[in-house]
Amino acid sequence: MAKAPSWAGVGALAYKAPEALWLAEAVMDGTMEDSEAVQRATALIEQRLAQEEENEKLRGDARQKLPMDLLVLEDEKHHGAQSAALQKVKGQERVRKTSLDLRREIIDVGGIQNLIELRKKRKQKKRDALAASHEPPPEPEEITGPVDEETFLKAAVEGKMKVIEKFLADGGSADTCDQFRRTALHRASLEGHMEILEKLLDNGATVDFQDRLDCTAMHWACRGGHLEVVKLLQSHGADTNVRDKLLSTPLHVAVRTGQVEIVEHFLSLGLEINARDREGDTALHDAVRLNRYKIIKLLLLHGADMMTKNLAGKTPTDLVQLWQADTRHALEHPELGAEHNGLEGPNESGRETPQPVPAQ
Repeated sequence: MAKAPSWAGVGALAYKAPEALWLAEAVMDGTMEDSEAVQRATALIEQRLAQEEENEKLRGDARQKLPMDLLVLEDEKHHGAQSAALQKVKGQERVRKTSLDLRREIIDVGGIQNLIELRKKRKQKKRDALAASHEPPPEPEEITGPVDEETFLKAAVEGKMKVIEKFLADGGSADTCDQFRRTALHRASLEGHMEILEKLLDNGATVDFQDRLDCTAMHWACRGGHLEVVKLLQSHGADTNVRDKLLSTPLHVAVRTGQVEIVEHFLSLGLEINARDREGDTALHDAVRLNRYKIIKLLLLHGADMMTKNLAGKTPTDLVQLWQADTRHALEHPELGAEHNGLEGPNESGRETPQPVPAQ
């Protein structure tokens, strides 16, 4: 189901409210020609792209990585990649202190200078703890004794080459997998461990081995955002058009997870840009739904069709018009806020209201 962009963009579009109202009504009534609708949608995409680039300059571009044990293909398709850290923050209750509370705290710790120093220490402690959590345990200089399958698969995530070499030297299969049929090749592709990937491939790892979701190492490399891994897998004959359970190609996955460089690489190969998944969505449908403005522009420059309909009868142009409907709804009902921001069904007027998705 179609999704609309973040409510953060509403204010930026408010000054074009008359155009938004007219465009939404014209599309709903069917009075606008397809070519004119495409032109209007393209103009709005350009506007959103410019706005997104400006926002990136202000906040920086933080890449999200999807843990291997939290993959849900449906969520990835409709909501984009989600990090565990983001989910943890959302689950915590955040309480803003009043100015009175702040003054009391300053008095309690003995002055504002002490408060500043205390907060600096707290921030440094958090940074140190975070850095320590990301550091893998040191790899032993020499592996003694056999390496079991679980240790072998864990080593592929942690980048422990000596453990990988020992397992393979003892006759272990490079295609050893877990209960989800995810091999060391899948895991190393997500993490971007090039040396381990080369070792596995040289020892006969099946480059297009599919897990229980029919994802290959190519899909996982796209999720991890590792262009060099994608190229390595290609050089060993990996299929760039392979489909997962949702009939999604690696191009679909790269679009959904916001990997601009990988998308650009795939487009340079001349892959089928309008390939459709199980719901009939093309990569452009996904890019518009998830507000991947840079990727939208890339797809359009390489000839993506804005009038291809999915199984719900929606074209990418239709989904762009929902951005306008989102603006209209917010202007008409500012008091409703997040209470009416989903596409859970028709609202009282019988018209579906789009659900905003955080821009990546």
